[in-house]
Amino acid sequence: MKQTPPVRAQLAYERLVAGIQAGQLTAGSRVREADVAEWLQMSRTPVREAMRRLEAEGMLSHSPHVGVVVTEIDAEMVTELYAMREVLEGSAAGLAAQHASEAEIHMLQQVVKAEKGLLRDPDLLMRHNREFHDIIYRSAHNRYLLKSLNALHDSLVLLGKTTLSSRTRADTSHAEHGAIVKAIIARDQPLAEKLMRAHIRGAYHERLNMLFMK
Repeated sequence: MKQTPPVRAQLAYERLVAGIQAGQLTAGSRVREADVAEWLQMSRTPVREAMRRLEAEGMLSHSPHVGVVVTEIDAEMVTELYAMREVLEGSAAGLAAQHASEAEIHMLQQVVKAEKGLLRDPDLLMRHNREFHDIIYRSAHNRYLLKSLNALHDSLVLLGKTTLSSRTRADTSHAEHGAIVKAIIARDQPLAEKLMRAHIRGAYHERLNMLFMK
């Protein structure tokens, strides 16, 4: 069955995001519509739509005398990203304490349990970490918050390697996840939000160390 233009644009978007995350498209590198279309074996129309979306989300930007490039992250952008993460994810955790179903709570418990055996495997731990946060997002049961969180999370691909590659951060993050889940189980909305905010701040400080304190 022939794909509709929105489907092709979404596919182009996902492939570009994956390329940035994998380092195929590096920070500061030029991104030409014609080259991307050839790479993805697509027409230029869905590629153009995908690139516009990536620009709107801050993953691509215009560089004088160069054109469209993969955005180069700086300390100010990192601060802005994590400030929004703290607000949105804190709200999500608080709402999850109110609205999470028993099935969602069980999934959170299982993810945290599985994390314990992955603390020395950053790649697998990163995937489990994303799953943990995704469940929190869905457990908030707020479609508008979910949409904002997913868009924000896509922008995090610009940051590069996971903060969980640090053994200390991996251990701390696992303990924090467990505490957040306990607050959700207790239906303690203020505590769940407070703990999630602290969790994001910890990730922020580790990110600054990784990017700018070398």
